[in-house]
Amino acid sequence: MDTKAVFTALYDVCEENAAFFSGATKGQAGDAAQRLVDAMTTIQEHARSLEPVISGFAAIYHHFDFDPHIPANGYRSLVKVVRCCLLHIIHKGRYITSNRRSIFFRVSHSATEMEVYCSALCQLRALLYLAQRLLHDNSQGNLFFQEESGISQSFLREYASMHKGCFYGRCVGFQFTPAIRPFLQSIAISLVAFGDNYKKHQSGIGVAASSLLTSGKYAIDPDLRGQEYERITQNLDVHFWKTFWNITETEVLSSLVSMTATQVKVNRALSVPPMPFDLPLVADPTHTVTVSPPAAHIGPGPVQMRLISYELREGQDSEKLLALCRSEGGPISLSLGLKTKRSPPSPWLVLHFHGGGFVAQTSKSHEPYLRSWSQDLNAPILSVDYSLAPEAPFPRALEECFYAYCWAIKNHNLLGWTGERVCLAGDSAGGNLCVTVSMRAAAHGVRMPDGIVAAYPATLLTVYASPSRLLSLMDPLLPLSVLARCLSAYAGTDPQVEKQVEKVSTLSIVRRDTALLLRDFKQGASNWIHSLLDRGSADSVRKSVSEASLTSPHADPPVSGKESEYSLEKGSLKSQTCQDLGTHANSGASNVQKNANHLSTTTANHNSILDITLTPESKPEDVSFFLCKEVDPSVSESFSFVAIPPPGGQEDSENPREFPEGFEPLRSEQLAEMNMQSSPIVRNPYMSPLLAPDSMLKGLPPVHIVLRGNIDLDPMLDDSVMFAKRLRNIGQPVTLCAVDDLPHGFLSLSQLSRETREAANICMERIRDVFTMKDPPPEMRMHRKLERTNQKPSATKRDHTQLSQVTVQEKEEEEEEEEEGGGASVVHEEGLTGFYPPTKVEAEKIPA
Repeated sequence: MDTKAVFTALYDVCEENAAFFSGATKGQAGDAAQRLVDAMTTIQEHARSLEPVISGFAAIYHHFDFDPHIPANGYRSLVKVVRCCLLHIIHKGRYITSNRRSIFFRVSHSATEMEVYCSALCQLRALLYLAQRLLHDNSQGNLFFQEESGISQSFLREYASMHKGCFYGRCVGFQFTPAIRPFLQSIAISLVAFGDNYKKHQSGIGVAASSLLTSGKYAIDPDLRGQEYERITQNLDVHFWKTFWNITETEVLSSLVSMTATQVKVNRALSVPPMPFDLPLVADPTHTVTVSPPAAHIGPGPVQMRLISYELREGQDSEKLLALCRSEGGPISLSLGLKTKRSPPSPWLVLHFHGGGFVAQTSKSHEPYLRSWSQDLNAPILSVDYSLAPEAPFPRALEECFYAYCWAIKNHNLLGWTGERVCLAGDSAGGNLCVTVSMRAAAHGVRMPDGIVAAYPATLLTVYASPSRLLSLMDPLLPLSVLARCLSAYAGTDPQVEKQVEKVSTLSIVRRDTALLLRDFKQGASNWIHSLLDRGSADSVRKSVSEASLTSPHADPPVSGKESEYSLEKGSLKSQTCQDLGTHANSGASNVQKNANHLSTTTANHNSILDITLTPESKPEDVSFFLCKEVDPSVSESFSFVAIPPPGGQEDSENPREFPEGFEPLRSEQLAEMNMQSSPIVRNPYMSPLLAPDSMLKGLPPVHIVLRGNIDLDPMLDDSVMFAKRLRNIGQPVTLCAVDDLPHGFLSLSQLSRETREAANICMERIRDVFTMKDPPPEMRMHRKLERTNQKPSATKRDHTQLSQVTVQEKEEEEEEEEEGGGASVVHEEGLTGFYPPTKVEAEKIPA
């Protein structure tokens, strides 16, 4: 879409409405009219400053793409979101133009709408200033600023004080596909209502009942909703997010979801005891390596898994497997009987690691699409319920996932699998675990998975700034403050201790009896009535969630409520199962032990995963993070027209100025609690694989990354793009597939709309590619050089005068045509292993 035409249309509609309402009569209507005029005038001022910046980024952002076939990076996202905001303003302005003479027209309502979008445009302007700074400070072609100081620290400081409520109220989800927006509004209403009653009731059902009653005021007052949403996301601890995200784990909701999901023959929760076992070495199958059970932080304990299979296969009803099953209190989802038909073992197995920021959810939350995958792939799926932070920080989850992978290979006959091909699949945090488990498999010398399918993976857990992370300011599902709390909990640097007296057990909601339900419902109704009657003292009646949940920074670290059944002495709780980073950097042969006994002796002498960060930092040539070594003068010149240095004359070191003179973004009344301190553990390659040396990444199997495309605001977008570039540069097989207009976590939303179902099917097709692809010869692993192109993504070119007359109705018609053509927009990819033919889902969307 032509940038000049969009801005021209914006100027026209704002000037016309401002001129019309300037002559409004005085009084209440006159005050609202003046507000509308002021908002229109301010929007024009922001637009005049944004127009050259948007045009400049549009001319260079293609240089940061993975390749010309995959138009996706954080700079594109920034530009696309600003354009989307401008189109919404044009839509609102034309609505005002066509209805302003009607007797039903409400000037005050329209003025409020314009003021909110004006605030959003102001904050986006601030983000673009920071993006210009990032472009100036970064090396050519790099999306991340590789230091925690400088622009990274500036962004954290600005995020803590910038206003965000405008993105969570009236214009929540404006940048997403229309089918997702109602769901995002419901999530926002549910979250603020849940937060309003969090820790006010000892029972989870009390919180649910009160939340249901108080949700009405947030549904009818979007401004109040945005204000509360901002306060909750800025100040609540990680335990609140664990509780809220785990609502989908309750029996009521999980039962409802199960009724609409694909019905499977096998759905069993397994508890594998922590017993060491041996696996043969790939280099020399006559020798073995001992796989020790996970032991970090909480000592050895059983590893929880879930086996899902559309068909009952041989071995899945064996006595040995049934002995590992754990009861969940519900009906057993396993068809047993003498006459039950058992299918032969499948040659394929999907090992799944769920997302949830390392702190929340289990396989139960991801069952809907896992069941569908099991049916479509005709293969069993083993999903790992790894231990969650902050109770079990890094590297506990990695240890359990690696142990589960090795156990599946060792006991493939129990899973209805022949042991032939295995694919690791995961989303977000699970995508991170897919990569790091493969790295550990390479370090141990055991069999590698045949491929990895990672959806929007987190590959860099540091606070390095990038364009896509700038947009976390407005992400409705994963704001930066929430993301930072989750990563701090996983790193073990911010345990966020929760007082036991205020603990909420959400997972036991439906197990309360009827009397408790009625009592809590009455209590919730009483609280709601009192809050309506006593509006003047609302602040005292309704205890702020942010105040109720703040914990002392000097609190003691959490102590486990009960001891592990498999407890060890304190000195043995450290993981001793992974090679030291420096040792791994040597030749692979030196990492292979000659026999199991010798390995068991020498493993204890190696440093643990936690000790990797204590080794000398890798040299720049070991970590090819700076991808573009030769600087193109013409490209550098084009960058210089957009990039800007920090504002000069900064004398105040405590409050440096980040924006040019004459502009200041809107500020929040209360600062967000952001942990500015970092820990060396986040740069551990097993925690941030993007920072791993080339020697650790060269052993990875083919990697297929599915990410949200070029019009989203996923904070993990640049993680995926840079990780794919790194793999390509060292000759590793990698593909990238972009799916537009969907929020972070679209796999968990697969049942909500056709777009999310299509995206889940794309991930499934990538898994099928892993299973059906033949091993490529070495020459096929070389990626052909992609010529640099200045062409933008193909789009219908229109005359400038015609584009200035584009109406929102035409834009909506184009969106409907996209939906009729197959749902979510998909950009096909060409990877290192050759060009993949389009799937059935993708073929419908490729124009003739």
